[in-house]
Amino acid sequence: MRMWEQISVSFKSKERARFMSRSLITALVLLLVPSWAAAVMPESVEQVLNRHQLGSGQVSVLVQRVGDGETILELAPDRLRNPASVTKLPVTFAALEILGPTHTWRTEIYAENEPRDGVLDGNLWLRGTGDPYLVTEQFWKLVGGIRRAGVEHITGDLVLDVSHFALEPEDPGAFDDRPDRAYNQAPHALLVNFNAVRFQIDSDGNGQARVSTDPPLPELRINNRLQRSSGGCGAHRGMSYRVSGDLEVSLEGEHPGGCRGFNLLRVAMSPEDFAHQLFSGLWRQWGGEFRGGWRRDIWTGSQRPLYTHRSPPLSELIRPANKFSNNVMTRHFKLAVAAEVHGEPATTKGGNQAIIDFYAERGVNTDGMIMDNAAGLSRTNRFTARQVVEILQLAQRSPFSAEFRSSLALSGLDGTMRRRFSDGPERGRMHLKTGTLNHVSAVAGYVRSRSDQDYVVVVLINGENVHWGPGRAVQDSVLAWVYQQ
Repeated sequence: MRMWEQISVSFKSKERARFMSRSLITALVLLLVPSWAAAVMPESVEQVLNRHQLGSGQVSVLVQRVGDGETILELAPDRLRNPASVTKLPVTFAALEILGPTHTWRTEIYAENEPRDGVLDGNLWLRGTGDPYLVTEQFWKLVGGIRRAGVEHITGDLVLDVSHFALEPEDPGAFDDRPDRAYNQAPHALLVNFNAVRFQIDSDGNGQARVSTDPPLPELRINNRLQRSSGGCGAHRGMSYRVSGDLEVSLEGEHPGGCRGFNLLRVAMSPEDFAHQLFSGLWRQWGGEFRGGWRRDIWTGSQRPLYTHRSPPLSELIRPANKFSNNVMTRHFKLAVAAEVHGEPATTKGGNQAIIDFYAERGVNTDGMIMDNAAGLSRTNRFTARQVVEILQLAQRSPFSAEFRSSLALSGLDGTMRRRFSDGPERGRMHLKTGTLNHVSAVAGYVRSRSDQDYVVVVLINGENVHWGPGRAVQDSVLAWVYQQ
């Protein structure tokens, strides 16, 4: 993984002095009183904090009324903490403002030679600009567009131009030693279907495991070494997955003979191999002929694209990114901001700087803010609860507030909040982004109270094993209290 870097914007000298003074006073207070006594907490929240022995050393809370910004609850709001996937909020809102809600990504198709009688005598080029949602269905449309442009038989190779991004090599297992997990997929200028393969494991008539993939990949070899076992579908004892070679994976362990529809979402190959494999299969579905390989190069031709595929607009794409916490999509948003502000090729450093600058220019206190990974897959990302509240208040005043707010998970209804508050009056009254890492638990967003007043709520918790349950208990106690206002 690339070297992490801190990007910060300094205060003016007077503002810096005031901030340092306030921080010193807060620190002295915390030394003199028990951590949970540093702020007056509602009894329901204080009981949860005491039960889990949590206080201002681990927990930051800030609740403000939307509009006038009146604070109704706070605890250590200026302490920098790891926000986990709550980091996606500043990234997606900045992308909405800088790129605009109608922004789309282009994937351009070039032919080295003019097709004649349906034959392209030469290579077909795909130039990506970082489309964050070039999923199988969209790629199917792209392939169909090439066929409709008059190409049936391609004699050459598929040449991939990924020069829109200039990224340092990244170890996909550096964060948690799970390089084959789809959530660890790094950005790529021509990323198809998030480079993710869904392995569906069913039982045949004899109870033996049968493995299929979605999407179908013609040359992917699957070493199915799964052994039949008894038990229900939760009894997949010791099942393991590994990439065992080029275009080859192995599945080992036990599969219950009566189980159907067990899924694994994994990375199986490089993004270039994936694009080539899926293109080959879909091209045949469209009735075309292609037997070539793939290579990377930079398109320098002067002819117009044979076909251009456009993604759905950003206003639609921030919904899966926030509601379902899609990591690589959010990282692509940041790189699109980098290209817009600093030009091609997009860099991680350029995206970090552009987003931090965006908030500093709009009056958000960015002192100490660190955002080395836009998705929140980081041990060094740092925000204060106050910084996140200021960003959410800024978003609420934006002309694009409806687009941003609707991208957040609805309590008890969808996304990462679909199972929380599903049976109570809070159902559907909260638009929230959750965040979880080992020893990190966070939530942030908007709550409409029972009196129909809107509040901005941020809860950031960093502490030993808070991700196992204590963090969510604190979050739910705060959210339920805000709803009652």
